[in-house]
Amino acid sequence: METTLAKRAIFPDCPPDLAASITPALQARVPGVEIRIGDPPSLDETAALLRGCKAAMLYAVYVSEELLAACPELESVTYLSTGIETHTDLAAVERRGLSLRRMPSYADRAVAEHATALMFDAARQVARMDKELRDGTWKQVMGLELGGRTLGVVGLGGIGREMVRIGHGLGMRVLAWTRSGVPDDLPCEACELDELLAKSDVVSLHLALRPETRGLIDAAQLGRMKPGAILINTARSQIVEADSLVAALKRGHIGHAGLDVFDTEPLPQGDPLFALPNVTLTTHAAWYTREAGDRLMELGFAILGEELRRIEAKA
Repeated sequence: METTLAKRAIFPDCPPDLAASITPALQARVPGVEIRIGDPPSLDETAALLRGCKAAMLYAVYVSEELLAACPELESVTYLSTGIETHTDLAAVERRGLSLRRMPSYADRAVAEHATALMFDAARQVARMDKELRDGTWKQVMGLELGGRTLGVVGLGGIGREMVRIGHGLGMRVLAWTRSGVPDDLPCEACELDELLAKSDVVSLHLALRPETRGLIDAAQLGRMKPGAILINTARSQIVEADSLVAALKRGHIGHAGLDVFDTEPLPQGDPLFALPNVTLTTHAAWYTREAGDRLMELGFAILGEELRRIEAKA
């Protein structure tokens, strides 16, 4: 019976670079699962691929009301992301009663290390000097040392906790704020968000995007930050008001921003961020390490197998 159900599971949008992480042992957890490797299919193609399936694992396909309506037999989606709020119409999922599973903690260290890399670049201007040197300009740019500086970590999920530990290991004073309270076992000081923004030399955002966090860092909050402070965002771009950030960067109140996430991805040419010299931009790649990819596939196939067994049990 399990094999029959498993044949009705599909992974329709597996990117080629993650396909190498799908070992025979992983596939054996979900016998007969159909895996389509390549670019994300269109809405119509996805609907055709999912039609008749009880369960699906998705990487980039947006779960819309239209897609769900075209796949009435679909009972479960395993989404290969932590922040599924940006990949799914949650209201449509709830109306449908669909089981929606996310991937917890697979890239905590990877994202925290990338945030740290952006912090170092903002402090030492590595990317800027590299570009200028390649363009024929030999110019030393004065940086700042992070040891002894204050790091403010906003949000203490798995990534935020890793960021606290890294900052502490670098000899930084670490302040932390989260809506649910700061655990006693972390090497940081709990404080309110306003205080954290006012006291931190570097602010690193590690919040999930929810209605209460959308636009949390607005013009007023940016204005509370230290003049010349560094802002790092590897979470979701909508946590920060984009226009307010650009304005704060232009006038130099925010000394530098390290950004891995954007309202529109890929970031379109002509975006005002490209014209700013005090911004380091990366391509939503904070999670993207071989180790995180392996963990993602391991966890995804494990959860997909769980979902199929659950469906089987009630059949």
